[in-house]
Amino acid sequence: MAELDGKVALVTGGASGIGKAAARLLAERGARVTICGLDRADTEEAAADIGQGVRGQVADVSDETQVEALLAEIVEGDGGLDILVTAAGIQRYGSAVDTTGADWDEVLRVNLKGTFLPVKYALPHLRTCRGSVVIVSSVQAFVTQTSVAAYTASKGALNAFARSVAIDEAQYGVRANTVCPGSVDTPMLRMAARRFSDGSGAGEQGLVDAWGRTHPLGRVARAEEVAEAIAFLAGDRAGFITGVSLPVDGGLLAAVAVALPE
Repeated sequence: MAELDGKVALVTGGASGIGKAAARLLAERGARVTICGLDRADTEEAAADIGQGVRGQVADVSDETQVEALLAEIVEGDGGLDILVTAAGIQRYGSAVDTTGADWDEVLRVNLKGTFLPVKYALPHLRTCRGSVVIVSSVQAFVTQTSVAAYTASKGALNAFARSVAIDEAQYGVRANTVCPGSVDTPMLRMAARRFSDGSGAGEQGLVDAWGRTHPLGRVARAEEVAEAIAFLAGDRAGFITGVSLPVDGGLLAAVAVALPE
């Protein structure tokens, strides 16, 4: 019997990157998985690529009406919900001075409200089965690079939100945790690398490799490695873990920039 046999899972942001890798692993371990994405073609393509009965649904996770309808449809079709993974997110660049009000609102709308709403509408169902919430955050909830004011603010808020959910829902046996990746080889990272490189393939890969060398393990993560942490926190083996923000960062948060001369 697979670890997650009989479990019903929803993964937002499941059409690519960490969300897609998490959906694939949950399905491999026996869960009935629905992925949610914003673009119909991308979402249906991702579901078909994962296979294993994974279904694709289109919804804007920052739209309350759409999220409420999405959760109702999943619960009606599958008889409940055991696992919610929120992986939808966007990145915009700028300091507090450079970030426009529109960019600030967009990042918090997608990253923060787009997590709050699925959690809000999932919790009544998760309470009935002592379910689990796993929120994809970032090491930038703890530390920050330059020029990501809105993004790092949203990720810090996600960790605080998860702690609140963990404490409020503990009486129902519902657990809530975050995973906090360092750099991960995803379409979002590749998009950033193209933006800040010279535009050539070599420049893009060179920048990804350089970012990898800032991690003590010397490379960026694979999305599948983050998915392993998500699946663990989602499952019963993590049954006494809640309110935790788990770094999956190749040692990044353990390091300081100061080094002794060699």
